[in-house]
Amino acid sequence: MNIQWYPGHMTKTRRMIADQMKHMDAVCEILDARIPLSSRNPDVEELTAGKPRLIVLNRADQADPAATKLWRNCFTAQGYAVLEANAREGRGTEKFAAAVRELLREKLAAYAEKGQAGRVVRVMILGIPNVGKSTFINRVAGRKTAKAEDRPGVTRSKQWVVVDRGLELLDTPGILWPKFEDQRVGLHLAYTGAVKDEVMDVEELACHLIAYLAEHYGEALVQRYKMEIEPGDTGYELLQKAGRKRGFVLRGGEIDTERMAKILLDEFRGGKLGRFTLEWPEDI
Repeated sequence: MNIQWYPGHMTKTRRMIADQMKHMDAVCEILDARIPLSSRNPDVEELTAGKPRLIVLNRADQADPAATKLWRNCFTAQGYAVLEANAREGRGTEKFAAAVRELLREKLAAYAEKGQAGRVVRVMILGIPNVGKSTFINRVAGRKTAKAEDRPGVTRSKQWVVVDRGLELLDTPGILWPKFEDQRVGLHLAYTGAVKDEVMDVEELACHLIAYLAEHYGEALVQRYKMEIEPGDTGYELLQKAGRKRGFVLRGGEIDTERMAKILLDEFRGGKLGRFTLEWPEDI
């Protein structure tokens, strides 16, 4: 599958981020804990220009906990502050303000020495579409300040959010990048909903996903769909088996694999299948 999706507003967003960066004290990059590598926009390194960084592994409740531990250690070793979170339920978000102040401890001490102890800290929130930025910000702020929906491309302009008297966040629209050099990245983003389903073949996408899950997390499929997995099963054959078990049988005995594809993707994205990580630090 050749997956590309780069709406025009993302180019405008990139310019806005570059322009606002000089006013920021730190940057918080929100990643999807299931795909920490694929959900990192490679442009961020250039855009952040050496600013202190906090990485939030969001949706940690849906990721393989063993993998999340490895990713946390990996990012910490690279010099980033790391926070695990489940923004939907508010877990981990209560530690955000303290994590930011710890990240900027030396800078805040320098402000205090200059008599600027009450100076406001400004943090830019970055992330790809549908990674949960707005939900995370609403949890941190303790109120609904940013528009949040479970689909990409909702936030279209920058929004300042006041957390407390000493901390302000700049919410930015999610940005992807014009061309995914590694098509596995495109697939991972599509699985998790960062790319709109309307621009791809959902049935083919589901075939790729169910084949991966059968290889790495087969027991979860067996438990959820009461299906058997045989060596050599193709993604389409697995989709047919799951669809048959769900009763998605059309006239003539044909399996409604398109319906099953949508169900599979919805249940994967909603965490109903289990806790999965699609890439590990050794993939770097």
